Amino acid sequence: MNDIASMTLQHLLLSIQGVFWAVLAGIPLGWTAHRRQGFRSIIFTLSEWLQIFPTLALLALLLFIWGLSDTTLISALFLYSLLPIVLATHAGLAGISPSVRESAIGMGMNRRQYFWRIQLPLALPHLLNGIRIALVTAVGITTVGVLVGAGGLGKPIWRGIQTQNTPMILSGALPAAALAIGIDLAGQWLEKRITPWKRDQDYGKQ
Repeated sequence: MNDIASMTLQHLLLSIQGVFWAVLAGIPLGWTAHRRQGFRSIIFTLSEWLQIFPTLALLALLLFIWGLSDTTLISALFLYSLLPIVLATHAGLAGISPSVRESAIGMGMNRRQYFWRIQLPLALPHLLNGIRIALVTAVGITTVGVLVGAGGLGKPIWRGIQTQNTPMILSGALPAAALAIGIDLAGQWLEKRITPWKRDQDYGKQ
């Protein structure tokens, strides 16, 4: 039981690391796609290509760079998580009314102040949704990380498959499924707690 608990924690931390780096890169890319229309199609196309690239094929390619390690898995999670983060950032920024920007300029805000004080908080509901989707997806992909020497719940699943041991398979599969469901529910709860104005707007539309 202790082994499963430690592997579950390791599974979660690996997933979070991949998504964390995707957030750091995805927000600037989403902002660039919003501000620079000439780069929008390039950014979206590259992100979509990474998303549809077969998982095992991508892991195999990264294996030549990083070898058998957690880094190989984290790199794959980073690449797979870019699309939802980029799209969420762009959607959040694109949904802000131009009048808001005009008001901010009228108040004397520069571009940096406008982004941190106005744009990012208003885009937060979309961004949180993108992060939630990326994390849930990462939890699923992390289960195959065992093939490149990474830790996590993929280990008991893979051992169970090799030995045709159903209880061992379930000992890894059930916590992984519970982790994904828990992240999804926690993400929805966090979005409502951090962005109450969105909830109020949704009620107003009913």
